[in-house]
Amino acid sequence: MRILDHARIAELPNPYFGKVRDCYDLPPDADHPEGRRILISSDRISAFDRILAAIPFKGQVLTQVARFWFDHTADICPNHVLSYPDPNVVIGKRLTILPVEVVVRGYLAGTTSTSVLTQYRAGVRQMYGHTLPDGMRDNQALPAAIITPTSKAFDGGHDEPLTADEIVSQGLLTAAQWDEVAAKALALFARGQKMAAERGLILVDTKYEFGTDAAGNILIADEIHTPDSSRYWIASGYEAAFAAGTRPPSFDKDVIRSWVAARCDPYKDAIPEIPADMIEATSRVYIDAFEAITGQVFVPDTSFATPLDRVRANLAPFFTA
Repeated sequence: MRILDHARIAELPNPYFGKVRDCYDLPPDADHPEGRRILISSDRISAFDRILAAIPFKGQVLTQVARFWFDHTADICPNHVLSYPDPNVVIGKRLTILPVEVVVRGYLAGTTSTSVLTQYRAGVRQMYGHTLPDGMRDNQALPAAIITPTSKAFDGGHDEPLTADEIVSQGLLTAAQWDEVAAKALALFARGQKMAAERGLILVDTKYEFGTDAAGNILIADEIHTPDSSRYWIASGYEAAFAAGTRPPSFDKDVIRSWVAARCDPYKDAIPEIPADMIEATSRVYIDAFEAITGQVFVPDTSFATPLDRVRANLAPFFTA
């Protein structure tokens, strides 16, 4: 299998290795006084705060889906993108990331402790500064899309739910910044829902990351409307699933997570070897998601002996060592 399980490149400066991305900060120069950041999407898949496996072409899919959406939303909100030197790589502007996680939700859905469905089932009706009506059912469309912001736990703690008033009163953002972020997030989500509907999909919810440049302009960073940052349902199966009270059909990337959780305590035990057919099936899910979201045929880049060789060659102009 062709996988990019890491992109640790000694000749690139100032590395930062995340769970899924390997990043490098390029020093400032005359054309880029703030510096630039190289973000390389590996094929690693993470859950339970650890790496479970590497999925062929996952990194290319995520980079190219984000590219599709950045291209189709630049009129709403400027983004960090400067160039794409490789199918798995974006070079972006260095931004100061805002300390608020911006999640937009269009449906009563989700499984995490901070999701609106989890809280609604527990009897909560007022959350994130919004009041939801009684009598709603699992996976029902909300009266209107809402933003459910949380604090960003940079120190490894838990994200905490926030309201707009708390964001401003705690000094996380100014009132003007929050107003701009909220307006842009809702406009991006509306564009995403409209375009997804044209492709037979429902954009259920998504996460945005915003940052500011040296001039204080607000840009969108990281990724946008990818299968990892967003929940999509298949529109043709939604009504029947909703009527039956079952989960609507989706791009189910949780097969590996569920398989692992059924066989061990993934937070404590060693992860058993994941079967090759399951890894291949998950790769197919990502490719299917790319094609459904973008309407384009996925063309895997199989140049060079390995994906790492290709990434190294395409990033050689940025080597400093």
